[in-house]
Amino acid sequence: MSAVSALANVHLEGSFGDHENKNENNILKVKELKNLLIVQIVQYKNSTVSIEKILIDNLKLKNTPLSVVSNSNTRILWNAPNNWLLVSNNKNLLKEIFEVFKETDFAVTDISHSRAIIEIEGKMVKEVLKKGCPFNFNDLNKDNSVNSTYNGIAFTVDMLDVNPDKVRLFTLRSFGESLYHSVTDASLEFGFKSVK
Repeated sequence: MSAVSALANVHLEGSFGDHENKNENNILKVKELKNLLIVQIVQYKNSTVSIEKILIDNLKLKNTPLSVVSNSNTRILWNAPNNWLLVSNNKNLLKEIFEVFKETDFAVTDISHSRAIIEIEGKMVKEVLKKGCPFNFNDLNKDNSVNSTYNGIAFTVDMLDVNPDKVRLFTLRSFGESLYHSVTDASLEFGFKSVK
């Protein structure tokens, strides 16, 4: 059985907003990401295990605010002190995660089906984010992440790249359609192309 997309009812292919007579490189690209492994990893307060010695998909956990460590398959976002969000294309990684993070020291939760993920790319991405979120996105760089709200909806921003900017927005599945509408409404001014 395949998973039902969180945005299946709202994410339609096409061009929207002020896109006419614009070079395709100057409009935003919006897409939904599906079928990713998303795991929350939390180290217990009484754990004495050093995270410096832990490797998962050849990546070390980093306990530094806003930080993201990544390779071509996996990204590990700092979520809070001793709390990380692992996102990967490799669904087989789950078995390794449960072997590496012992239940005596870590709470590991597969939240893959409880999140909606929207990816936005283009020169005006930060302007779209500024319209609904109080965070100063001028300070957000490549391989940074931040937890905040967008028009009252809790979300996580993962900055994948710059020039042009490319971000992933994560929210609870139940808020996915609301976040999608908010973000695409904010994108209309710049024009955007919705792709599958």
